[in-house]
Amino acid sequence: MHPRRFTQLDVFADHPLQGNALAVVLDGEGISDAAMLDFARWTNLSETTFLLPPTTEGAAAGADYRVRIFTPAGELAFAGHPTLGSCQAWLNAGGTPRQSQVVVQECAKGLITIACVPAVGSAGTDGLAFAAPPLQRSDVPASLQAQVLAALQLQADELIAAQWLDNGSRWLGLLMRHIDSLPRAQPNAAALRALGVKAGLCAIHPQGNGAGGGAEPVLEVRGITLTAHGIAEDPATGSLNASLAQWLSAAGHIALPYRVQQGAAIGRAGRMRLVTDSADAGGQIWVQGQVHSVVTGQVVL
Repeated sequence: MHPRRFTQLDVFADHPLQGNALAVVLDGEGISDAAMLDFARWTNLSETTFLLPPTTEGAAAGADYRVRIFTPAGELAFAGHPTLGSCQAWLNAGGTPRQSQVVVQECAKGLITIACVPAVGSAGTDGLAFAAPPLQRSDVPASLQAQVLAALQLQADELIAAQWLDNGSRWLGLLMRHIDSLPRAQPNAAALRALGVKAGLCAIHPQGNGAGGGAEPVLEVRGITLTAHGIAEDPATGSLNASLAQWLSAAGHIALPYRVQQGAAIGRAGRMRLVTDSADAGGQIWVQGQVHSVVTGQVVL
């Protein structure tokens, strides 16, 4: 055990302390899997990351660094706010990308491209955007839809559509008919854990009623997650929103670009923007947001 550089950041917020907190250990080499998990449990944040040099294969493919992502319950192949937060931490610590304005992150899901972009909410400052990884999605049996809605204390006629969404983090996406369904949802922890469901609720704001104004649509989101001991709610979830954008835009429910609001139910103001690359024939979707450094120092691990 020895001192290692450590930072804590706020991800997907226009202003610090409004988004999703992330702990990052910048010198992750030599830490055992068990010690990584122990530290993630100790921070008690939704995710803690550890930065390492890329593997031989990753370096050959152009990766700038490798990240391992842990929740208090175990390791994730991919997650959105740890991707942007880890990238910003790496840049803040003096990391120099091989490509100008582009960082390539290696994670268990594969290579993730991250770009420097104009910030979502504040003129004159920069943000980051990650390329949404490939999505696997499938239909949800009607019986499970009914059980999940009951666990959220919502009615069947409030739902427009549901999909299983998996980009390394698996969610059950629920598109609700009216925006007021989201604050009324009252998750039953025991029921959702018994179903093994992380619920990603969303609804499109009526035109012109979304915070931030402008012509772009606004999607309100709640991310109800499973924890080691129950459930929790995410203030801003990049992986979920990447999946929602791929599903909802492909199905014709919402047009890109659009903005996301998340975290209102827990007193946060998570903010991000979903865009597509018009120059990309495949329609690559990007998840944009700001990252704020809050804590810097050392941790003994």
